[in-house]
Formats: sequence, C-alpha cells, structure tokens
Amino acid sequence: MRGISSAGADSMFKELPDKINFAELEKEIISFWQSHDIFNKSITTREGKPSFTFYDGPPTANGKPGIHHVISRAIKDLMCRYKTLMGYQVYRKAGWDTQGLPVEIEVEKSLGIKSKDDIEKLGVEKFNKACRDSVFKYLKEWEDLTERMGQWINLKDAYVTYRNEYIESVWWSLNKFFEAGLIYRGYKIQPYCPRCETPLSSHEVAQGYEDVKDPSVYVIFKIKAGQGFDGYSFLVWTTTPWTLISNVALAVGGNITYVKLRIKDTGEQIILAKDRLAVIKEEYELLGEIKGSELEGIQYEQLMPYITPEEKAFYVTVGDFVSTEDGSGIVHIAPAFGEDDYQVSRKYGLPVMQPVDKSGKFTSEITDFAGRFVKEADDDIILKLKEEKKLYKKEKFVHSYPHCWRCHSPLLYYARESWYINTPSYKDKMIKLNNEINWFPPETGTGRFGNWLEENRDWALSRDRYWGTPLPVWGAEVDGKMYYESVGSIEDLEARAVNFSEVYPDENNIDLHKPFIDRLKLRSKMHNVELTRVTEVIDAWYDSGSMPFAQHHYPFENKELFERNYPADFIAEGVDQTRGWFYSLHAIGTFLFNDKAYKNLIVNDLILDKDGRKMSKHVGNVVNPFDIMDKYGADILRWYLISSSPPWRPKMFSEDDMIEVRNKFFDTLINTYRFFVLYCGLMKIGREELTANPVPYSQRPEIDRWILSAFEKTKMLYIDLMDGYQITKAARVLADFTIDDLSNWYVRRNRKRFRSPESEADKLSAYGTLYEVLTGLLRLISPVSPFLSEKLYRELTGEESVHLSYITDNEEYIDADLNYNMDLAKRIVSLARFMRVKNDLKTRQPLKQILIAITNDTERDAIETMRDIILEEINIKELKFIEKDSSLIRRKAKLNFKVAGPKFGKEVKKVSALAVELPQENINQAIAEGKTSYGGYDFTMDDLLIQTENIEGWVIESQDNLTIALDTTLDAELVNEGIAREFISKVQNIRKERNMDVNDRIRISYQAESDLAGILAGQKNYIAEQTMASELTAAESGKINGHEELNINGRLCKVNIEKI
Repeated sequence: MRGISSAGADSMFKELPDKINFAELEKEIISFWQSHDIFNKSITTREGKPSFTFYDGPPTANGKPGIHHVISRAIKDLMCRYKTLMGYQVYRKAGWDTQGLPVEIEVEKSLGIKSKDDIEKLGVEKFNKACRDSVFKYLKEWEDLTERMGQWINLKDAYVTYRNEYIESVWWSLNKFFEAGLIYRGYKIQPYCPRCETPLSSHEVAQGYEDVKDPSVYVIFKIKAGQGFDGYSFLVWTTTPWTLISNVALAVGGNITYVKLRIKDTGEQIILAKDRLAVIKEEYELLGEIKGSELEGIQYEQLMPYITPEEKAFYVTVGDFVSTEDGSGIVHIAPAFGEDDYQVSRKYGLPVMQPVDKSGKFTSEITDFAGRFVKEADDDIILKLKEEKKLYKKEKFVHSYPHCWRCHSPLLYYARESWYINTPSYKDKMIKLNNEINWFPPETGTGRFGNWLEENRDWALSRDRYWGTPLPVWGAEVDGKMYYESVGSIEDLEARAVNFSEVYPDENNIDLHKPFIDRLKLRSKMHNVELTRVTEVIDAWYDSGSMPFAQHHYPFENKELFERNYPADFIAEGVDQTRGWFYSLHAIGTFLFNDKAYKNLIVNDLILDKDGRKMSKHVGNVVNPFDIMDKYGADILRWYLISSSPPWRPKMFSEDDMIEVRNKFFDTLINTYRFFVLYCGLMKIGREELTANPVPYSQRPEIDRWILSAFEKTKMLYIDLMDGYQITKAARVLADFTIDDLSNWYVRRNRKRFRSPESEADKLSAYGTLYEVLTGLLRLISPVSPFLSEKLYRELTGEESVHLSYITDNEEYIDADLNYNMDLAKRIVSLARFMRVKNDLKTRQPLKQILIAITNDTERDAIETMRDIILEEINIKELKFIEKDSSLIRRKAKLNFKVAGPKFGKEVKKVSALAVELPQENINQAIAEGKTSYGGYDFTMDDLLIQTENIEGWVIESQDNLTIALDTTLDAELVNEGIAREFISKVQNIRKERNMDVNDRIRISYQAESDLAGILAGQKNYIAEQTMASELTAAESGKINGHEELNINGRLCKVNIEKI
C-alpha cells in the first residue's frame, strides 16, 4: 500500500487503492504520528488555550488487556481528541496500579506460594522484590494496545503507584485524615479473605459477588426445662452451618408473633414465627401464640458443645433486624461472624467464640473438624446434626455471595481489629457534591453510586499484606493504652527517625516498602517513647483514588499545575469502578479539597459475546482485541463499539455487526471520497483551484446551499451531543448524514452535474461544496475513528494532521426554510419508494401522478419549491395537492392495546369497539390535532393505530402525519418509457462490468421482437443520451455478434455493446 504522502506535495488529489487494508493503513498512520510527533503537537499548538483535564484510571499491568479495555480507552481518547479539535489544551497522563493483592496473587502463583506463612518463610524482602519485578509483566501488551487502537496518552511519563514520590503524596493525604481524627483503629466485623488473609473494604466486597449454591438448614434448638416451655424446641434457619459451632444466642423480633405447634406424626413441639408456618410441610396442631418479647431470656441447650464459654450464653435475645421474609423468624447469633450478631453480643454481654484461624480453618478445639476450611466442612456438620437428631430439614439454594474480587475465594466475616477512615462523618458533603457531577448514565450516579453514598460505611483502610503503601502510623503503649502518631512526608520521617541512616545508608536508594519501613523507630512528638510502625499496608484503592494529586507529587511539587487542573473535567471507566475508583476518588477528594474529583464521567458496561454470555477463558468465548484490529482495523472496531449502543448498556459483541458498520458507513465514506477524487481527476481540478477563490455561499445553487446547511445543522447537533457526552448519538448523527444526506441524496443527485457542469462557476460550486463538506465531516469523524480520517483529510487538504485542525463554526450557512423543504421532500420520496416496493411498482416504471395531502400553505409552498426534485426522484409525471380530509383518502382506526390497555383498564373492550367505528372526521381530527373525542371517551394519537385504505387505481399510505396517493394506472406511453429505463439500466450494468470509464462513448446494436424493437426505436434519443451511446441501431436477424441476452420486463433481446 502507498505510504503517507507529504503534506502539500501535490495539489491534485490521490486515489485510494482498489482494496483498502485497514490494519496496514493504520500502522502507516501510527508510524507517521510518531515520526512527526503529532500527539505532542496537538498539545503544544493549543498553548494558552483553555485546558481540559482528563484523569486516567490506572490499570494493573501484570494482567493482559482485553476487548473490554478497548471500549473504555476509546471513550477516553475520543473525548480528548474532540476537545482538542474544539480548541482546548488536553494533557493526558497514563498511570499504572502496581501494588496490592492483584500483584501479590500473581507472584504467589509464580512462586508456588499457598499462604502467608510461605511468604514469611521466603522472606518479605524477597517477596516484595518479586512483586516489584512483576508489575510490568504485560507492560508491552498494554502499550501495544494503546498504540494499536490509536489512543493518545503520555506513556513515557506515566505515574506509577509504587514509586516513592507517589507514596509520599499518599502519606501526605493520610496524615491529613489522621490529624483530623478520621483514621482510627477499631474492632469490627469485617469481610475477610481467608486465602489472602486480609480484610477487605466495603467497596471491594461490592465488586466480588458471585452466584453460588449453598446449604440451607433448619435446626432444632432444644429449650431447657423449667421455663414454661418443657418439651419445646426453637426452629432456627441458617445458610452458614459452619457458624453453628460458634452459636451463643438466638434472636427474635420483639413485635413478631410466634406460634407453638405439635407435628402430628412425630409429636415434636416447635416454636417459630407465625408468618413462617409454610416452612412446616407435615400436618401439625397449633397449640398457642406468643409475642417475641415474651421469649426474651429463655434458655436452650448448647447446639454443638465444643467450647465452654465463661460468660452467660445460650438464651433468647431481641433484635430489630429479625424479619419474617424468609427462614423461621428466629436468627442464630454467632458474634464473631456477623455485624448484627456482634452488636447483639455487645448489648447483652455475650461471649465471642472464634474457633477459626486466619486461613479460614477450624482450630484444634473443634476436634471433629480441626484444620478444615469452614465452608468445606458444611456437609459434615449437617450430617452430624442429623445423626444427633438436631436437623429438621436441609435444602440447597442459589444466592449471590461475596467473594474476593481478586482470588475469587468466598469471603468470611470476622471480628477483628483494623484501621478505618470515618467516611460517614462527611457523608452529607459527598452526597451534595455527587449531585453536582454529570453521570452518564444519570441513573448510575443517583442509583448505584448515590445509594452507596447514602449507606456509606467506614472505609476499612488497612490490609494485612506486604506489597503495598505502608500505613504511615507509628505507635507505642503509653499509660496502658496504645498511642499513635502519623507521618506525612519523607522529610518528616527522616527528621523523627532514630535510626534512619542505619535502615537507609544510601539516601539515593530509599525503599519505603516493607520490610525496610518497619525497621524505622520514631521519636514521639508528645511522649518520651520510641514508636514502632504498625504492620499493615493500605487498601490499593486508596492508592488509585489519590492519583489526581499523587501523579504530580503534590503538594511537594507541581502545586500550581495540580490546583489549576483539579477537579477533572472528565473520566471514564467500567461500571465495576462505581464502588471502586469512582468512590475512592470522590471520598478522598471531598475530604482533602472540599470539592468533587471529577465533573463528568461516562460509565461503560460489560462486553458480552454475541449470545449475551460473559466472556471467559473457561467458556472459550474471549475476543482478542489485537486479532480483531488486524482483521477489521481499529477504526471500525472503535466506531462499532461507540455507535452500536450507548456504552452504559451491556454490549453483545458481534463480528457480523462490525461488518455491517464497515459496509454501510465506512464504505459509503470511502466511496464518496473516491467519487470526488475520480471526478476531480477527470475535470483536472486540484486543491488550489478549490481553495483559492471559493464560490460565495449565496451564489451557489440551491442543492449546494442545502448540503452545506444540512452539514452545519448536523455539526451543531454533533457539538451539542459531544458536549453533553452523548457519544453514541453523536456518532450515529454523523453516520446518518454521511449515508442519507451526503451520499444517497447530494452525491447521487449530482452525478451528472459533476460529470458535465453547466458552467465554470457551477463546476467550482459543486466541487468546492463537496470538498468543504468532506473535509469538515472528516474532522467530526476523527475523534472516534482517527486513522482513516487522518489519511483522507491529509490527502484532501495537504495539512499535517486532521488532529491539529479545529472544528469551525459556519452557523450562517444554516437555512432553516431550505432544510425544512428538503427534509419534507426526502420524506415524500422515502414514503413513495416504500409504496412502490410494497405494491410491486417497479422503480423505473414512470407513474402518472402523485397526490399529497396538505393541511396548510407552509406545506404547499415547501413542496412546490421541491416539485421537480420529488417528481424526478420517484419517477412520476405530475404532482397535485389534496386536503387531508379529502374523500379520496379513507382511513380506519383500531385501538393500540399496548398504550391504551393500561389507560382504559376494564373498559378497554368497549373502547376498542368504539375505536373501530371512529368516523372519518374524528380520525382526521386526531391526525391534525393529536386527539379526538367519541362515545364519551378521549382518544390521543398514541391510543390509536390508523391505516389508510386503497381505492381502485390508487395506492394510499400515511406515515408520521404525511399522506400520499399514487395513481397506478398505466398507459402505453408510460409503459414504453419504463421499458426504456429498464434497458438503460441493463446497459449501464454492462458498462460497469467491463470497467468502462464514465466518459467512454459506446455503440449499441440490438435484436428484439417487433414490439420491443419499436419501443427502443421510439426512445432512441433518450437511451443514447443516458448511456453515452453514439449509435443505437437494430441489427438484422442473425447478424449480431458478441451479444448479451437481456430480459426487459419479460421481453427478451440481444444486445451488443462496443467501446468507440
């Protein structure tokens, strides 16, 4: 394929190769961008212009990129490119998330590590070095994807979360929280990953729900004698049988009504909630009712007596969290493994039994199940309960259960100490600022994210892991209590450390990670003690949420740069980041800067396979983005992902749909370019001729003024949509204009004019208009599909790059009246063509007349101005007007049940009958005014489905308040012209098949039966003109060679065509 031409080297336009290899073209463009530093120029050429700030969410580079990364990166790139075209200076800096569990888990796999004990044996220093070495394992794949798909972002100066300057900025922010009293150490029930042996924050938990099949058991708790309930047992439901070993109490609802019953077959006496009697499948006898509050304090026998607690236990408590929506209305309490349970234990002074180790395995006290992972012991625990006759029944049920978002292990809920940020203390501020953010779609901001803020919980900040930003808190015991201080900078750390030079003998080689940082001892600012660092690292989501300032090493450097560019104008990521990066940015930014972190964001949903299934390696339906781009090109992939459906909806990926995008949009755009360049070559028209002295707008023919007006109107709509982040609608607007207005209307209607313009002025107007529209259109297309637009724009303009150009405003070109007139004409033409197809009326067969129903003079005047265009387009001889209520047009109505059914309810049957008998005047009124009344009911147009009835010799159709009638009666003259048009079409196809040039003259000879021969002879001049034929003769019988046999409306003829 021909390389990228140098700008301005030749004013004549260059044709494209017959077959375009998009992948090869794009690689040439990438090479051109790099050699000419186009990305950097797109920033430097906007120096002094307003800035547009974009934040890039940092991916983890130790995992491979996928097709879902293409859509999020395309969204980011297209908005940044668009804003550049609008005159903004758009810096964008890449980043890499290089710490935390994602990195550790991959290293553990590579080293064969099974637990934290294995890490300790290996040594934290060696483990963290392996983590550091692994973080850019797939960096080349990420950089290749970024380059190949055409995303412009600064990769050379990317921020990296494990580097000291980044960590120092994070420490500064944490110190701010600490000094405000918002970071604290607390004992709470926390979601805990037994595989990773660390707690998780609530926003991490929200990302890891998976559907699982778990046991559901109803268990018998026998009531101790002497309390007025001798012989009774409580029926208790749980979906976590393993927690029954740690049961210390039961909870009932104080206002819930409970029943005592006897099962007839077995004689068992049971207590459960009255509203949950459906649980009992056997026949039973009710023996009485009792309020939950009356059961408080009733003691029962320990269910599984492995541990003997010192505190009082095994009695009924009252809790407001107990419901009768499921289970038995009685909840088993194990304070070590549930937040509600833990709060009950604090209220009643219950013991906390936690016979589970850090790996989620039972301790040695649980003799029957010691060393087993708790959830894997469920079935055997159930079996033991059955053997001891403590099991009423067991079931399996599917539900959504939280799993570790990285290793996919089921989470457990542990009572443990951790470090927290008290985010609920400024929840109201976060909610207020969220209301100022423009979410796309809005329902994510008000719903998923807004609800998350409403239910905000303390941020579980600390992680019991190794490779992460160390929590900058040091502590010591003072007067019998733990005392803590924080550090906010390396300078502060060095000044207060008693052994800094011992731990870091080389000031140029300071590693702030474990285990080095743990060795530093600090002097307390308040007490005469040495402080030791707490062992935890922080949540990696805090790292990524700090990127607005940490990427600039703020506040230690770039203070003015950061403050000028905060908050971000725009961010974009997947919906899974709603409670991840979107939240961490918002929570940190609200506290530190009393402002939102971003003003606008687009949330993209999942990409599914063509059958609507999630993509996974296991299923084998994963799409490799590099393969797709090599096959179709990045431009087509980007356009398809953006235009096929709004990004916030799940997208079913289909190569067939990509091919349709290529065929409909890209081929149309390319063919329009080919047409322009081809005819410019034939007419010897170059760039200089078109740009030096363009024909003034007011002096151009109506069709030229219309396409310029239509384009400016499209451009204004496009700008409004892009400024409103409605990127899918914006792309579709451009595709519709390219296909419907530019190609199928303007170019098609002007083909003859481009070949044979009426004058020099007409030539320059036609070619200049198409040139202006094409170059302007390529600017608008370039943000979504940056490669082809670059190629075509450079070839047309000779400028260095479309991405260095500006979207200009020519609003004065918009002619509202002309737009209305042409749009109405196009609607009439479209409906008439539909009627021809529906009624098998050949397009090339002329018809006598069209009647158009009108309601006002504006419509009449608009159609009059477009009369010739309409008649030519639909191949009809005459156009006449009738009133919309003309007796020629007969309509009938019926009820639209989808709309009217809910509206009329029980009366819908009666109303339906009335709709069928609606008089013509009522139907006409509904069409004209949008509503009518009949039989005591009000009907709107939405309530009705209206059809037009044909009459003899006519076909009639209505669409969107437009009604037209076609006269289908054919006389001999019309039939003959139709045959001539069909003959012309066949000849033109032969010319095309033989690759004849548009200006090639030909000689036609034919043999046909007498009636067809007579028709062709009668239409000789018309046929010759349309086919560029210098001769059209009837050959003598048997004297025609090299002929082709044609079927002309059922009549056979032989035709010979020779190029002269």
